[in-house]
Amino acid sequence: MTLTNKEKQTLKAKAHHLDPQIQIGKQGLTPEQIQTIKTHLQSHELLKIKFNDHKHQKEELSKQITTETESEQISLIGNTLIIYKKHTQ
Repeated sequence: MTLTNKEKQTLKAKAHHLDPQIQIGKQGLTPEQIQTIKTHLQSHELLKIKFNDHKHQKEELSKQITTETESEQISLIGNTLIIYKKHTQ
């Protein structure tokens, strides 16, 4: 799945009013958090993730999240990651 820049801009605008559903804390990215992210993506498609700790690793963690959840990174602004995964039915 590859989104165009126009599609990413639209999704970014939709995500603007969302609150972060997942927070990456002191324990880093755990398998449980990956599973929670997958669950949220199944019900919401668009998800915000906040990096409270491990901010220096946010680029690497973002790649790991998108790879393991088979989602696409829409944006990484500051310490907030926005990801998207289209529902498959």
